[in-house]
Amino acid sequence: MIAAEGLTVEFGGTTLFKNVSFSINEKDRIALMGKNGAGKSTLLKILAGERPPTSGRVSSPKGTVIAYLPQHLMTVDNRTVFEEASQAFSSIFDMKHRMEELNNLLSTRTDYESEEYYNIIEEVSLLSEKFYSIADINYDAEIEKILLGLGFLRSDFTRPTGEFSGGWRMRIELAKILLQKPDLILLDEPTNHMDIESVQWLEDFLINSARAVIVISHDRAFVDNLTTRTIEVTMGRIYDYKVNYTMYQQLRMERRQQQQKKFDEQQKMIAENQEFIERFKGTYSKTLQVQSRVKMLEKLEIVEIDEEDNSALRLKFPPSPRSGSYPLILGGMEKSYGGHNVFSDVSLSIERGERVAFVGKNGEGKSTLVRAIMGEKGYTGTLTIGHNIMIGYFAQNQASMLDEEITVFQTIDDAAKGDIRTKIRDILGAFMFGGDISSNKVKVLSGGERTRLAMIKLLLEPVNLLILDEPTNHLDLKTKDILKSALQDYDGTMILVSHDRDFLDGLVNKVFEFGNKRVKEHLGDIHSFLQKKKMENLRELERTLP
Repeated sequence: MIAAEGLTVEFGGTTLFKNVSFSINEKDRIALMGKNGAGKSTLLKILAGERPPTSGRVSSPKGTVIAYLPQHLMTVDNRTVFEEASQAFSSIFDMKHRMEELNNLLSTRTDYESEEYYNIIEEVSLLSEKFYSIADINYDAEIEKILLGLGFLRSDFTRPTGEFSGGWRMRIELAKILLQKPDLILLDEPTNHMDIESVQWLEDFLINSARAVIVISHDRAFVDNLTTRTIEVTMGRIYDYKVNYTMYQQLRMERRQQQQKKFDEQQKMIAENQEFIERFKGTYSKTLQVQSRVKMLEKLEIVEIDEEDNSALRLKFPPSPRSGSYPLILGGMEKSYGGHNVFSDVSLSIERGERVAFVGKNGEGKSTLVRAIMGEKGYTGTLTIGHNIMIGYFAQNQASMLDEEITVFQTIDDAAKGDIRTKIRDILGAFMFGGDISSNKVKVLSGGERTRLAMIKLLLEPVNLLILDEPTNHLDLKTKDILKSALQDYDGTMILVSHDRDFLDGLVNKVFEFGNKRVKEHLGDIHSFLQKKKMENLRELERTLP
C-alpha cells in the first residue's frame, strides 16, 4: 500500500538512519520502537510528508490519505470543540459549497455556447461525481460518537477549545484524524494525556476500524494489545518483526545474543591473526602469509552488536534543605470555571518527608490543584505553604516550554548558578547529552530527550518539595526506571501526579483519590490503596469514576 524506499536522514554531520526501506499494508498495526533519539518521530514525520528525507522517498497510490498526530501541537482557539472536530469534513463541506456556487452561476448565465460555460459544467460534473460517491454520512452523529469515546462530555461540545488543556486539545486533533477514516494513521505518543477509559476506547477503535496504524508509545499494555508488527529503529537501520512488543523483546534478545557470539568469535580470530603477524613479521619464509593476513584484517567488516539501551543516566537530586514540619496545608479549597465545579471543600495536609500520589480520572482536578499550590489564582479556601519551602515543579508541558532556538548546553548553562556551572558537561553526559549532542539545538530533540533536558533544569537547584505532574510522559521504559530509582533516593517531600501504577509502586506512602468533585485521603502505598479498593490496577479506579 505505502512504501518507504531507501530513506536516509542526515543533519549536523550525523546520520540518524541510512537506506531504510519497508512497506505498510492494509490492516498493519505497527509499533515503532527504539531508544529516545533513535529517529522514530523523524521517521513518522517523513511518512506523513511533514519533512523530507535527505534521500529516498515515500510512495503510495493516488488518493491515499495519511493522517498524523504529533507529540506537540496547537489548535485554533476561536472555535468550539464540535466546530473544531467538524474540520475533519472541511474538504467535503468545501466541495458542496463550490457545487452550490457553480450551479448558481449556471442558472444566471446565458452564454450557453461559450467555452467558459462548458468549463463550469465540466467542473460541476466532476465535483458531483466525487461528492455523491462519498457514502451518505450523518456527520453530527459521527462527530458525537468520536468525541464521547475520547472522554468529552456533551456539555463540552459548545465550549471554546481555548478553555481546554494541551492534553484535551490533543484529543480534539485525534478526533479529527479518526473522523477522516484515513488509509494510514500515524500516532506519536497518543495516550500520554488520556485516562485509561479513553485509552481503551482508542485501542478498540484502532483495532476494529482503522485501515493501518503506526504508533510510537511507551505504554506497554497499549502497544501489546494493539500491534501485530514491530519495527525497531536502532544504530541507523531498522529491524522488522512480524510480532507484538512482548514477542519482539524476546526475539531482540535472541538476536543480540547471536550477534555477541559472532562478535566474540571474530575478536578471537582477529587476536590470533594479530599474534601471528607480530610473531612472524620479520621472518622471510612467512612474509607472504603475514602480508595475506594483514590484508585480510584490513578488509574485515567488524560484526556490530545492537546497542543495549543501558546509557549511564545517573539521576541524583541534591540534598533537600530542612523545611518546616508541614510543607503544605489546604483548607476548604474550591475551584470552578464557566459554571463548572472542578472540586470543592478540599482539605489536606502533607508532612515533611511524605511522598503522596494524586490519582483519579482526567478532569477531576489533579493538575488544577497542583497549579493552585504553584500560585495560580481563581480559587477559594486557604492554602498555606510551610516554613523554608523551596518547590521544584515539573509540569505536564514542561518539555514544550523549552526555548527551541538555543542549544542543549545553553539551556542548562542559562539555568545553572554558582559552582555547578563548572560541572555542566558532566551533568549533560550523565543524561545522555554528551559529546556533540550538547551543541544540538533543542528543536531537533525528540519528545523524550526534551523531557530529560527539562528534568535536568529541575535538578540544578536543591528543593525540599518536589511536585511532578505526569513526569514519565515521553520517557522510554528504561529512563522511567532510572527516574524512579532517583526519586526513591530523594530525601524531601514529594507529590506525584500519575496514571502509571508501576511507576508509583514503591514511591509513595499516601494516596489522595480525586473523584466526584472531592479528594479522599488513603494511608499506605499504591498497592495497599488498590487492595483496599479491591482493584488490580489504576485502570479499574478510573472506570469506576463518573
